[in-house]
Amino acid sequence: MTSATAVYERAGRSFTASALAPAAADSRFWPWWRQRSRSHRFDVTPIPFGELVDWRFDPATGNLGHTSGKFFTIEGLRVRSDHGPVREWDQPIIHQPEIGILGILVKEFDGVPHCLMQAKMEPGNINTLQLSPTVQATRSNYTRVHRGGRTRYLEHFVGEERGRVLVDVLQSEQGSWFYRKRNRNMVVEVTGDIPVHDDFRWLALRDVLDLLHADNIVNMDARTVLSCMPFAAPGGDSGSRHAPPEFRAALARSLDPRAGSAHDLTELLSWFTGERTRHEMTARLIPAAGISGWRRTPHEIAHEEGKHFRVIGVRVEASSREVPSWRQPLLEPVGRGVIAFLAKRIDGVAHVLTHARVEPGFVDTVELGPTVQLLRENYTGLPQPRYLDDVLGADPSRIRFDALLSEEGGRFLDAQNRYLVVEVDEDFPAHCPQDYRWVTLGQLSGLLRHSHYLSVQARTLVACLHSLW
Repeated sequence: MTSATAVYERAGRSFTASALAPAAADSRFWPWWRQRSRSHRFDVTPIPFGELVDWRFDPATGNLGHTSGKFFTIEGLRVRSDHGPVREWDQPIIHQPEIGILGILVKEFDGVPHCLMQAKMEPGNINTLQLSPTVQATRSNYTRVHRGGRTRYLEHFVGEERGRVLVDVLQSEQGSWFYRKRNRNMVVEVTGDIPVHDDFRWLALRDVLDLLHADNIVNMDARTVLSCMPFAAPGGDSGSRHAPPEFRAALARSLDPRAGSAHDLTELLSWFTGERTRHEMTARLIPAAGISGWRRTPHEIAHEEGKHFRVIGVRVEASSREVPSWRQPLLEPVGRGVIAFLAKRIDGVAHVLTHARVEPGFVDTVELGPTVQLLRENYTGLPQPRYLDDVLGADPSRIRFDALLSEEGGRFLDAQNRYLVVEVDEDFPAHCPQDYRWVTLGQLSGLLRHSHYLSVQARTLVACLHSLW
């Protein structure tokens, strides 16, 4: 594949497939990655709550928080909803009102866009070390509440020294685990020389996208920023090795607004607004001591039926972090989830089936989510979600993407989901239930210029789709 200069549009910088460069991660990435893994000492050990130095349960509320009042708290949430198989429940929830920065620096080398990526340890990560954005920091971290080292490269995202901003948008995180959590997703282009620390490396954008196909390498924060990047339809076949040529061509047309779509943007926005107003949900924070259906022991906060997740404490040793050791709570899901888009060619244009998903921690009740998103253990005795059989029973030849990817390791322990894109036959019904719509990749990319349209799981799948063309 030949490289070409990325195009510029009125809306700003865009990247075409031909500008992503040939994949060379096998030769350029893995030796560095193995070396970074060997260079640092990492250790994460479960501990009882009583050993969580600087964290305590408030005697009045039962909320678990840091003595500084910063970082986050584990509180209770009481939910009442007119939607779903369960209409009322209590649960623990992570409350982290501060807004962090997830930012990737981009620079062209010989006309090829590269991303400055970080080999970052997080205590909850599968494999401990994962590929993260240039900057991945909460406000408490980059203002150094922990009294540790500074956040490298932060000056390129805030203040007078920052580069050319290509993406700057607030996006949500898991609405079932966080209460109204948002982070600032940024992409900033630089042109000058940037000193590169040993834990950081410039990687071709094509290589970063290809690494999404490796289990538990590219972390959740990098995936959400990648999804927000502005991509333009390629002028020809990119030659990606990850999908058949016919699907790549349909996906490229999906990025081209001139190729058409099942619904125009005005129709989609009207439908989405209708879904937000159609559902009634109240979700309010309550003292953790008052939640029903959960039990607290010296070692965990867990659901009485063993569903959903548990909250535990850990002791962390990490020689590569701003603070070499600390203790904190983590949320550990009870199993591995399944998260998938069904994809269908409609008049030769690839569409994915999105779901207007209701989650109690969302800022505005509803965001566009994947076709299927579930933890199987939570559905014991309940009706199975729509389209699950179409995903799990798919012919392997119809699976366009399939990888195990971790969720955010700074708050979740071993939170791993199987992410899939499954292409259905063209005779698969285009008609769908009220809370689902077929949407093009270009339409999703347009919505990602704004806040609170796509869930973090849907954004991961958008990044995965970009890895296919």
